[in-house]
Amino acid sequence: MKRLWAPWRMAYIQEGKSEGCIFCDKPREKNLRTNLILAQTVHSVVMLNKYPYNSGHLLLAPKRHENQLSSLPQEEYRDLCETLRLSLDILRRALQPEGFNLGMNLGRSAGAGVEDHLHWHVVPRWEGDTNFMPVVGEARVIPQHLLDSYDRLSPLFKDVLIPERG
Repeated sequence: MKRLWAPWRMAYIQEGKSEGCIFCDKPREKNLRTNLILAQTVHSVVMLNKYPYNSGHLLLAPKRHENQLSSLPQEEYRDLCETLRLSLDILRRALQPEGFNLGMNLGRSAGAGVEDHLHWHVVPRWEGDTNFMPVVGEARVIPQHLLDSYDRLSPLFKDVLIPERG
Protein backbone atom coordinates (compact mmCIF):
# COMPACT_ATOMS: atom_id res chain seq x y z
CA MET A 1 0.00 0.00 0.00
CA LYS A 2 1.26 3.48 -0.88
CA ARG A 3 1.08 6.32 1.61
CA LEU A 4 0.12 9.88 0.86
CA TRP A 5 1.73 12.19 3.41
CA ALA A 6 -0.18 15.38 4.11
CA PRO A 7 1.30 16.81 7.32
CA TRP A 8 -0.45 20.17 6.83
CA ARG A 9 -3.76 18.41 7.57
CA MET A 10 -2.73 17.89 11.20
CA ALA A 11 -3.32 21.59 11.90
CA TYR A 12 -6.92 21.16 10.69
CA ILE A 13 -7.45 18.02 12.75
CA GLN A 14 -6.04 19.56 15.93
CA GLU A 15 -7.39 23.07 15.42
CA GLY A 16 -10.90 22.59 16.77
CA LYS A 17 -13.61 25.24 16.71
CA SER A 18 -12.40 28.78 17.24
CA GLU A 19 -14.29 31.39 19.19
CA GLY A 20 -15.99 34.13 17.22
CA CYS A 21 -16.88 34.20 13.54
CA ILE A 22 -14.31 33.99 10.75
CA PHE A 23 -16.43 36.19 8.47
CA CYS A 24 -16.67 38.91 11.12
CA ASP A 25 -13.22 38.62 12.72
CA LYS A 26 -10.73 37.82 9.93
CA PRO A 27 -11.52 40.87 7.73
CA ARG A 28 -10.79 43.17 10.70
CA GLU A 29 -7.31 41.76 11.30
CA LYS A 30 -4.29 43.58 9.86
CA ASN A 31 -2.68 40.91 7.70
CA LEU A 32 -5.18 40.25 4.91
CA ARG A 33 -2.90 37.71 3.19
CA THR A 34 -2.46 35.60 6.32
CA ASN A 35 -6.23 35.70 6.81
CA LEU A 36 -6.83 34.93 3.10
CA ILE A 37 -9.01 38.04 2.62
CA LEU A 38 -9.00 38.87 -1.09
CA ALA A 39 -11.39 41.82 -1.07
CA GLN A 40 -14.17 43.62 0.70
CA THR A 41 -16.98 45.75 -0.58
CA VAL A 42 -19.21 47.97 1.50
CA HIS A 43 -21.36 44.97 2.49
CA SER A 44 -19.44 41.82 1.51
CA VAL A 45 -16.17 39.98 2.06
CA VAL A 46 -14.33 37.57 -0.27
CA MET A 47 -11.81 35.13 1.13
CA LEU A 48 -10.11 31.90 0.16
CA ASN A 49 -11.33 28.81 1.95
CA LYS A 50 -8.59 27.67 4.34
CA TYR A 51 -9.66 24.06 3.73
CA PRO A 52 -10.51 24.10 0.00
CA TYR A 53 -12.21 21.47 -2.09
CA ASN A 54 -10.22 22.71 -5.07
CA SER A 55 -7.72 25.43 -5.99
CA GLY A 56 -9.37 28.85 -5.95
CA HIS A 57 -12.20 27.80 -3.59
CA LEU A 58 -13.71 31.10 -2.41
CA LEU A 59 -16.02 32.00 0.44
CA LEU A 60 -18.26 35.06 0.00
CA ALA A 61 -20.19 36.42 2.93
CA PRO A 62 -22.15 39.49 3.89
CA LYS A 63 -20.43 41.64 6.49
CA ARG A 64 -23.63 41.56 8.51
CA HIS A 65 -23.59 38.59 10.88
CA GLU A 66 -26.69 36.91 9.49
CA ASN A 67 -27.73 33.30 8.93
CA GLN A 68 -30.80 33.86 6.72
CA LEU A 69 -30.49 35.11 3.16
CA SER A 70 -34.00 36.54 3.28
CA SER A 71 -33.04 38.68 6.29
CA LEU A 72 -30.47 40.71 4.38
CA PRO A 73 -31.63 44.21 3.45
CA GLN A 74 -31.98 44.66 -0.34
CA GLU A 75 -28.80 46.76 -0.64
CA GLU A 76 -26.70 44.11 1.14
CA TYR A 77 -28.28 41.29 -0.88
CA ARG A 78 -27.50 43.12 -4.15
CA ASP A 79 -23.93 43.77 -3.03
CA LEU A 80 -23.42 40.09 -2.19
CA CYS A 81 -24.88 38.99 -5.55
CA GLU A 82 -22.73 41.48 -7.48
CA THR A 83 -19.67 40.33 -5.54
CA LEU A 84 -20.52 36.74 -6.49
CA ARG A 85 -20.82 37.70 -10.17
CA LEU A 86 -17.51 39.60 -10.14
CA SER A 87 -15.77 36.77 -8.28
CA LEU A 88 -16.84 34.27 -10.94
CA ASP A 89 -15.48 36.58 -13.66
CA ILE A 90 -12.15 36.93 -11.83
CA LEU A 91 -11.82 33.17 -11.33
CA ARG A 92 -12.58 32.59 -15.02
CA ARG A 93 -9.81 35.00 -16.05
CA ALA A 94 -7.26 33.81 -13.50
CA LEU A 95 -7.74 30.05 -13.49
CA GLN A 96 -9.74 29.21 -16.65
CA PRO A 97 -12.00 26.67 -14.93
CA GLU A 98 -14.38 24.67 -17.08
CA GLY A 99 -17.19 25.07 -14.57
CA PHE A 100 -18.13 26.02 -11.02
CA ASN A 101 -19.94 24.59 -8.05
CA LEU A 102 -21.84 27.27 -6.12
CA GLY A 103 -23.28 26.35 -2.78
CA MET A 104 -24.74 27.82 0.36
CA ASN A 105 -25.31 25.47 3.31
CA LEU A 106 -27.90 27.08 5.56
CA GLY A 107 -28.17 25.35 8.94
CA ARG A 108 -26.40 22.44 10.62
CA SER A 109 -28.57 19.79 8.94
CA ALA A 110 -27.59 21.24 5.55
CA GLY A 111 -23.91 20.80 6.39
CA ALA A 112 -23.02 24.36 7.37
CA GLY A 113 -19.59 24.51 8.98
CA VAL A 114 -20.29 28.08 10.07
CA GLU A 115 -23.96 27.91 10.97
CA ASP A 116 -24.63 31.44 12.14
CA HIS A 117 -23.14 33.42 9.23
CA LEU A 118 -24.40 32.65 5.73
CA HIS A 119 -21.81 32.37 2.97
CA TRP A 120 -21.40 31.18 -0.59
CA HIS A 121 -18.88 28.50 -1.54
CA VAL A 122 -17.50 29.13 -5.03
CA VAL A 123 -15.50 26.13 -6.25
CA PRO A 124 -13.77 26.23 -9.65
CA ARG A 125 -13.94 22.89 -11.49
CA TRP A 126 -11.99 21.26 -14.30
CA GLU A 127 -12.67 18.07 -16.20
CA GLY A 128 -10.88 15.28 -14.35
CA ASP A 129 -10.22 17.29 -11.18
CA THR A 130 -11.76 14.54 -9.09
CA ASN A 131 -10.49 11.01 -8.97
CA PHE A 132 -10.42 8.03 -6.66
CA MET A 133 -8.50 9.82 -3.89
CA PRO A 134 -11.49 11.32 -2.02
CA VAL A 135 -13.46 8.08 -2.26
CA VAL A 136 -10.81 5.42 -1.69
CA GLY A 137 -8.04 7.34 0.04
CA GLU A 138 -10.24 9.74 1.99
CA ALA A 139 -7.88 12.49 0.85
CA ARG A 140 -8.20 15.34 -1.60
CA VAL A 141 -5.28 16.48 -3.76
CA ILE A 142 -5.10 20.27 -4.15
CA PRO A 143 -2.58 21.20 -6.86
CA GLN A 144 -1.86 24.78 -5.76
CA HIS A 145 -0.65 26.07 -2.38
CA LEU A 146 -3.17 28.34 -0.66
CA LEU A 147 -0.88 31.39 -0.56
CA ASP A 148 0.04 30.87 -4.23
CA SER A 149 -3.70 31.00 -4.99
CA TYR A 150 -3.97 34.17 -2.89
CA ASP A 151 -1.04 35.83 -4.70
CA ARG A 152 -2.50 34.97 -8.08
CA LEU A 153 -6.05 36.17 -7.31
CA SER A 154 -5.42 39.15 -5.05
CA PRO A 155 -4.27 41.61 -7.75
CA LEU A 156 -7.32 40.78 -9.87
CA PHE A 157 -9.69 41.48 -7.00
CA LYS A 158 -7.94 44.78 -6.29
CA ASP A 159 -8.66 45.83 -9.89
CA VAL A 160 -12.38 45.19 -9.50
CA LEU A 161 -13.34 45.33 -5.83
CA ILE A 162 -11.77 48.03 -3.70
CA PRO A 163 -10.57 46.42 -0.47
CA GLU A 164 -11.69 48.25 2.61
CA ARG A 165 -9.07 48.23 5.29
CA GLY A 166 -10.51 48.94 8.71
